[in-house]
Amino acid sequence: MGKVAILTDSNSGITQSQAKEMGVSVLPMPFFINEKTYFEDINLTQEEFYNLLKEDSDITTSMPAPGDVTDRWDELLKDHDQVVYIPMSSGLSSSCSAAMMLAEEDYEGKVFVVDNQRISVTMRQSVLDAKELAEKGYDGAAIKEILEKEKFESSIYIMVDTLYYLKKGGRITPAAAALGTFLKLKPVLQIQGEKLDSFAKARTVKQAKTIMLQAMHDDFDKRFAGKKMHLCAAYTCSGEEAAAWKKEIEESFPGYEIVMNPLSLSVSCHIGDGAVAIACSKEIEY
Repeated sequence: MGKVAILTDSNSGITQSQAKEMGVSVLPMPFFINEKTYFEDINLTQEEFYNLLKEDSDITTSMPAPGDVTDRWDELLKDHDQVVYIPMSSGLSSSCSAAMMLAEEDYEGKVFVVDNQRISVTMRQSVLDAKELAEKGYDGAAIKEILEKEKFESSIYIMVDTLYYLKKGGRITPAAAALGTFLKLKPVLQIQGEKLDSFAKARTVKQAKTIMLQAMHDDFDKRFAGKKMHLCAAYTCSGEEAAAWKKEIEESFPGYEIVMNPLSLSVSCHIGDGAVAIACSKEIEY
């Protein structure tokens, strides 16, 4: 069985240094900021991004250039027989479908693009699953099949601290943003499969956290009843606030090891800072 390389993009939240430690590769996502191009974790750090966001800079997300994607595939294929590429969910970006077209045209049997509807911390877990499957001897086609079989076995709830960025991105109307700001609402969004949707509205951060914890308990009791799950958390808030949120999750879900990571910048661009999230994904059966 040939060697299989695992490639993802920075929407997974995996940094370049973490990728080296994990034995995987990460394609940095491009951002256009004030008419200049930046690449996540290459010439754009988390701190720099949030400073630019607070300065109300003109920030837009973009998909990787086709040439950058195929160049990375070619580089990995020099030392590997196959590449498993795990980009962000096709429901949130066209980069996945574009990569699939590229793979079908010139990389049949060599590059396997996974569309398992993941983003951020759930996407990170898929990368870890793919790495373990490769180490156990599964080929690219089998890894793709296993990951996509579980594509809807995940859930994410995100509390948004400010409505400004949802309004700026056109996800809510200016009138709705103005009313929500006046009422000091803390929206809770959800990702279950393909799209980012509204889930609930809270008046306080405490209430929003309670809503998210209860929603995750409901998922465990109903959607994922009897299944072994990974539980993780994410944030765009301060490290201190993130640690407090992790502690709340641990108290609500005793016995689970909670993996905490910053939300990827593509998500942060649309929700701003001050957010916290809880997420889960089904454990892969090897």
